[in-house]
Formats: sequence, structure tokens, C-alpha cells
Amino acid sequence: MSKSSTNRLTTSANTTQLTEKEFQLLSNLVTRKAPCNLLIFGLEPQYLSLSSINAGGTTIFLEDDPYKLSTIKIKTKSNTTRIYKVEHLPPPAKEAYTLLKHGRKSPSCAASSGQLQKSKCRLAMKNLPQEVYDLKWDVVVVDGPSGNAPEAPGRMAAIYSAAVIARNGNETDVVVHDVDRMIEKWFSWEFLCDENLVSSKGKLWNFRIRGQMNSTRFCPSEPVMLV
Repeated sequence: MSKSSTNRLTTSANTTQLTEKEFQLLSNLVTRKAPCNLLIFGLEPQYLSLSSINAGGTTIFLEDDPYKLSTIKIKTKSNTTRIYKVEHLPPPAKEAYTLLKHGRKSPSCAASSGQLQKSKCRLAMKNLPQEVYDLKWDVVVVDGPSGNAPEAPGRMAAIYSAAVIARNGNETDVVVHDVDRMIEKWFSWEFLCDENLVSSKGKLWNFRIRGQMNSTRFCPSEPVMLV
């Protein structure tokens, strides 16, 4: 087996699957909102049924792993479900703390700084499919990229960008998986906010964000102190 194949298999093997109770929380959320606009960072076999639950709505998957893209297929004839390959550019997960400080101090990263595509914030994802920026999303799931090693693409930008996307809607549920990991926890606290946490199960947090485009801050309370 080639080294590249081994790396892809290792990445997939390290992916943390949702428990039955975690997935039930997520599927119940989509069921309540369907038909809706559902955006998912990450492509896992568990999530394929969400596009069926969201029949009549729009479901978009964003994935950077070529192995997953070649092996995981959506079994639906609906033209409202799409899978896009995205590139998660450096910096890697090991630079999360530096990026968190940048997100706090840089005016370009402020909650009211403008559209993601035009943002100068290092956390802004500016190379996503156009419809990601155009649509108002009802549910955004962050379970990618892998973020399972210091050199791997972390979820810093995905969580920040999900927060910006959510603020463009009227009311958006943002669901983050693997919150037992430091990056997911830090960035969820910073940009999605404790006061917006409406439910949780295991390693899954569900934040409900209401559009607040005039506010310069993501969270009304003071940011979490880091040690």
C-alpha cells in the first residue's frame, strides 16, 4: 500500500463517529426544521440519511478528503443534495492558539466585518462554493476537516465561518462535534457563545444563533480566559 493511501485510511480511521444519542439529537433537529437549508462541513456515512430527512430542502456537504469523496456516495435522486470538494489551506491545527488571538484582536475578524468572501480575517473561508455564501442556512454542522493531528487542517476556520454564516440568517442552529477536543471547545466558546448553547449530547453541542449583523462582537459576555 502506498504512503498516500495509508495516510487516507489513517485519517478516516481516526474520525470520531457520532454515538447513537448524538446522532439522534442531530436528526431530530433536522426533522423539526425540514425542509430546510442544511450545510455540513465533513462527509461521513452517518450523515447520508440527513439528506433524505431533509427531503425538499437543500443539503450541501463540504469535504477535503479525496478518499471519502471517492468512497462515500449519496443514494438519492434529489438534485437538492450536493457534495463539494473544498481545499482547507494552512495554517494547521497546531496554530489554533495563534489564530484565536488573531480572531480576538483583528478588526477584520469582528462579527460585523462583512462578507466572508471579502474578509481579510485569516479565519475566513473564502474559497467555498458560491451558493454557500448566497443561501441563508437553517442548520450548519461542523464535523470537518479532521483536525486529528497537529499538522492536519483544524476546524478553526470552519467554526468561525459557521458563526459568520449563521449571523447572516434569521435563526441558525450550528452543531459542532468533537467538543471534547481543545480547538473545537475554544472556538465554539469564542464565536458561537455559551449563552447560545441550547442542547448537547456527549461530544455534540448545538448552538442557536439569531441574526445580529449590527453587533461588532460574537458574544455579549467576556471571552473565555485561556491558560
